[in-house]
This record gives sequence, structure tokens and C-alpha cells, in this order.
Amino acid sequence: MTDQPGTGAEPLRPVVGRRVSLWNVANAVTVVRLLLVPCFAALLFLPGDRWRYAALAVFVLASLTDRLDGELARRYGLVTDFGKIADPIADKALTGSALVGLSVLGELPWWVTMLIMGREIGVTLLRFAVIRHGVIPASWGGKIKTVLQVLAISLYLLPGAPEVLRWLTMGAAVLVTTVTGADYVVRAVRLRQVARRARVAEPSAGPAGTAAAAETGDDRLGPGNAGGDGNVCG
Repeated sequence: MTDQPGTGAEPLRPVVGRRVSLWNVANAVTVVRLLLVPCFAALLFLPGDRWRYAALAVFVLASLTDRLDGELARRYGLVTDFGKIADPIADKALTGSALVGLSVLGELPWWVTMLIMGREIGVTLLRFAVIRHGVIPASWGGKIKTVLQVLAISLYLLPGAPEVLRWLTMGAAVLVTTVTGADYVVRAVRLRQVARRARVAEPSAGPAGTAAAAETGDDRLGPGNAGGDGNVCG
């Protein structure tokens, strides 16, 4: 399969070159983000504003590492299968722990948490289902979604933040999350259809690719440390 018109996707190409060690700086940053998740969750449930500020600081730090590991993996050719799997897990774990924690504390409605996490988990599963067909490039909507999610969660974590500002930001995050999720489903379906037609038209052609690198943008599957959404967190 050499081209996939109308899908916004790029064909997968075999990965050729040196073998990348699991023990590299990009994977180390991903592991640090995973380790920060339980620290953040523990701080979130401690009473007092000082602990809430500490939880906010850990959340922001962990969110920033999502951009960092992807940049390192792309720039220095440190893409690994471990990173492709661990990165989206770390992203969803961080976002999920924040949303679930806020809902448990009664500060965020459960329907918001369920909607966002349902979208994130669904897109992650769909991503792995279509990865053998090709790469779906990052979209600006997905990047905006990620920024809005991080900003909205940060406002809910920040003691004394205006309630109206919290709701407006979270409402925007929910809206963009839903729209970009639907867009990803449409593009994934088109990609599968084009891949199926290509196999019928070229029965002698080999598989589209033997490996895929994951993007650091929204709904990403391109070069990067893994396949999470967005450049910051999931």
C-alpha cells in the first residue's frame, strides 16, 4: 500500500537501522511519569491547601514529561516497542487518576470523568487496531484537546480558582474531546476501507509495513516514544 487518499493517513514503512536499547532517556522519562502518578494520587487525597498545591505541581510536571519523552524519542531515534505501549498507559493513568480523584472528592461530576476516559480508552484501543494499516497524523484539534484537558484539571486542582472559569474550561475540554474522538473514528474507518481495497487491488503486494512508530500529537501513531494523544498528556 503506497498511498491512502482521503483518510488523512500515511502508509507504514519498515523500520530500518540500529537496534534501540530499552534503557534510553526517552523511556526513562516515560517511567518517571508512571511513577509520578501514584505520588500525585496520594497528594490529591491529603487534606489542606499545601497538599493540593503539591498535587498540582506534580500533575503539571508529569504532564510536561509527555512532551519531553516524545521529543527525545524523535530527535535521537529512541523509539521502542516499550515506549509505544508505556507512553499511552502513562498518559491515561495520569489523566484518569486526576479525573477519578476529583470525582471521588465530589469536585467534578462523574459523567465528565466517564465521558473523557471513555473517549481516551476507546481511541487508544482503536489506534492499536488500525496501526497495521497506516499512520493517522496528529490533528490540531487533538493538540487543543490535550491542552484544554491539562488546563481544566489544573484549574480544578488549584485552590480558590473561580468556579465559572473551571466549568468553562472543562466544558470546552469535554466538547473538543468528544469531537476529536468522533473524527478519529471516522478516519480510522476510512483507513481500514482503503487498506482493504488496496489488498484486493494488489494481491501480490506485501504487508504495508512491519513496524510503526507512535506519534506525540493527538491520536498519534507517527514517530515518537508512544501512541498517546496530544503533546502533553493523553
